[in-house]
Amino acid sequence: MYTVIVVGIIIVMVILLLAVTTTSKAYSYKHTVDSLDNNPYMDPEEKQKQEDEYKH
Repeated sequence: MYTVIVVGIIIVMVILLLAVTTTSKAYSYKHTVDSLDNNPYMDPEEKQKQEDEYKH
C-alpha cells in the first residue's frame, strides 16, 4: 500500500518538475518580428514611415 503512494508521489513530482521546466523555457524564449522590407502591399510612404519608426 505504501509503495503505491510513494510511486504516485514520485510520478507527481516528476510531472510537476517537467511542467515548471517547460514553462520557464517558454517564458525565456525571445520572440522576434519579421521586417516589412519586401511587403508588396504597402505604399512607399507607409513603408518609409515604418522603417523610420523601426530605426528609432
